This record gives sequence, structure tokens and C-alpha cells, in this order.
Amino acid sequence: MTTEQNAEDTPKKPHEDYYTALYQAALTISSSLELDQVLQSVVTCITDAMKVQGCTLRLLDTATGHLNLSAVCGLSGGYLAKGPVDVVNSPIDQEAIKGTPVYIPDVRVDARFHYKEAARQEGLVSVLCVPLEVRGEATGVMRVYTKELREFHENDVQFLSVLASLAGLAIENARLYESLKSSYDGVMGAFWGTNITL
Repeated sequence: MTTEQNAEDTPKKPHEDYYTALYQAALTISSSLELDQVLQSVVTCITDAMKVQGCTLRLLDTATGHLNLSAVCGLSGGYLAKGPVDVVNSPIDQEAIKGTPVYIPDVRVDARFHYKEAARQEGLVSVLCVPLEVRGEATGVMRVYTKELREFHENDVQFLSVLASLAGLAIENARLYESLKSSYDGVMGAFWGTNITL
């Protein structure tokens, strides 16, 4: 038996999946300024690496207090249409926005979970939610969902938190790019005496 065969026969350990997902997410973030594509890639990597049912990334609209869906993987349209996610009505997201990861073993019975019936219909059980921060300021949350009771360990929390940080970096990069592009367009418009867009 060769070493290559041994490697193929040995099941991957979760941390190996995490390293692969981190690498893939970092590559995507560093190679694209298409924010929607980057965020979708991040939630897909998380879903695959953590072997969960689904993952959502929601960004906070400070004017309304809503957490708007920006990327999702593995959840049905019916579940996503359950209603708005308002920070004021969601103790889970209130905690996460303050910078604390939140683990809920069973959303079907936990009073902090706002849409229990929708979760029951979707078959969701355990949830892990972490803050998404840009420059130290909470700008949203990232959640993973399972269809069975599952205990999340410290390495799971750290992995999800690191990916949330990378997503925050992607958001900041996209904002900086848009700002730079807008400034460039303004300077070129002033220089040529017209308003042009590239």
C-alpha cells in the first residue's frame, strides 16, 4: 500500500476541511471584487466544511434594524421567506451584534429563537451564530444550521468567526473599491468636463 492510497483511505478530520475552506475563501476574497460572488462562496465553503444543513450571512441595516440576507446556502426559499429578522426582536442576534458567539442546541424549544415554527418545518435543530465585524464594528451576523442536535466546539466557533472576519474584509474591500471608483469617475468627469462612468 502506498502513502497515496493511505491518504485516500483515511477520512478527513474536521480541521483539515476547515483549513481547505479557509484557503478557498482567502483565494476567492483576494481574487474578486464581486461582493455577492465572494459572500456566496464563503457561505458555501462554511456549509461544506462544517457539514451543516445551511449557512446565512445577514448584514445590519442601521436605519431599520433589519438584518438583510446577503448570502445563503442550504436553506429553502420557504424558510427564508418566514419574515424579517429584526435585531430588536431577536435575542440571538442582539448577543451576536454585541460581539458574542451564540450557540443554541435546539431552536425548536429555545425562547431566544424567533421563528420556531418555520425552523420546525425546515427541520432545523441546532444553530451557531457569530458576529460579522468590519473595523471592529458589528455589521451583521453569520449563522450555521443543522438538522440534528449538535454540539459546536471551540474550533467550530473559531472557524466560523474567522470566516465571518474574512467576509467582513471582503465587504470592506468592496466598499473601498466603490469609493475609489466613484472618486476616479468624479475626477475624470471634472477633467474632461463631462460626467462619465466606466
